[in-house]
Amino acid sequence: MHFIRRGEGKPLLLIHGVGGSSRSWDLMIDGLAEAGREVIALDLPGHGATPPLSGEVSISTLADAVTSFLDIQNLLGIDAVGSSMGARLVLELARRGGVLGAVVSLNPGGFWRGWEKPVFYYSVASSKRLLQLLQPVLPTLAGNPVGRTLLLSQFSARPWNLPSKLVLEELRTMVSSPSFDELLYNLAYGETQKGAPRGTISAPLVIGWGRQDRVCFTQQASRALALFPDASIHWFARCGHFPQWDSPEEAVQLVLTVTSGINYEPLLSEEMNKPITTTTRNWVAILGIGFVAAVGGYLLARPRMS
Repeated sequence: MHFIRRGEGKPLLLIHGVGGSSRSWDLMIDGLAEAGREVIALDLPGHGATPPLSGEVSISTLADAVTSFLDIQNLLGIDAVGSSMGARLVLELARRGGVLGAVVSLNPGGFWRGWEKPVFYYSVASSKRLLQLLQPVLPTLAGNPVGRTLLLSQFSARPWNLPSKLVLEELRTMVSSPSFDELLYNLAYGETQKGAPRGTISAPLVIGWGRQDRVCFTQQASRALALFPDASIHWFARCGHFPQWDSPEEAVQLVLTVTSGINYEPLLSEEMNKPITTTTRNWVAILGIGFVAAVGGYLLARPRMS
C-alpha cells in the first residue's frame, strides 16, 4: 500500500475518500507535521499509486486491508483522521477495537436514508462521467475559478478559492481510480454501517461535519451520533464536504486537540452551537451542481440508450 510520510513525532494516519489519494490532504499535512506529528497518508487500494484489491471492494475489505497494513508497519493503535468514505472507514476501524487510537471522522458517508442514497450515488457518478469526457481540458478548467466552481460546487463551499494544482490532482485521481465505480455503488447500496454501543470506544472520537455539505447532508450527523454515542460532534461553520479543503487550519487544530487527549467539549464555540440549517443561498453553487448533474446524467444514460 503506497503512502507518504512527513514529520517526526507521534504517528498520525490520514485516510482519503472515494476517488481521492494521499494528495487529498495537501492543505493539512504540513501543518500537522510542523506541529510535531509523524503524518502517514495512505493511497487506499485502487487509488493513487496503490493497486486495487483482487476481490470485492467495500468498507469491510478496505478495513481489512488497512488493518493488515498497520499490523505490518507496527502501527496498530495509531491515531487516525478520515475524510468522507475514509471517515466512514475510520469509524468502522474504531468500532472493531484495537486498530486505532484517537479518531477524527470528517463528513463520513454511509448514514443516508431513502432519497438520499440515489441523490448521493447518481450525483457523484455523474460527476465522474463528466470528468472522463472533459479530461483533455481539465488543466484549463482547474486553473480557472469559474471552472473549479462548476465542477466542485457539490464538494466545496468555496471551490473558486481552492488551489488549482490540488483540484487538478484530485480530479485526475478520481477519473483514473479502477475501484471507484464498484466502491461508490457499495457505499450507497451495499452494507450498512454498524455502530458501537455506548462505552465500547474509550479513545477520543470526534465526528466533524461541514454545515454546507451537499454530499452527506447535515441531518445525517444525528444518525452517525446515534450509532456512535461515544462520539462528540464538531460543526465547521463555513465548510462543505471536505474540511481539509475549505477549513484546513480549523481541521488541523481539531485533529491536534482530539489526538492530544485534551477535553474537546469546552472548545465548542457559539458559532458551532447554532441550530443546523440546510438552506442554501449560494446560487452559484446551485448552478454548478445542476450543470454537473444534467450533463453527467445524460452521459450516464447514453450507454443504456444505445
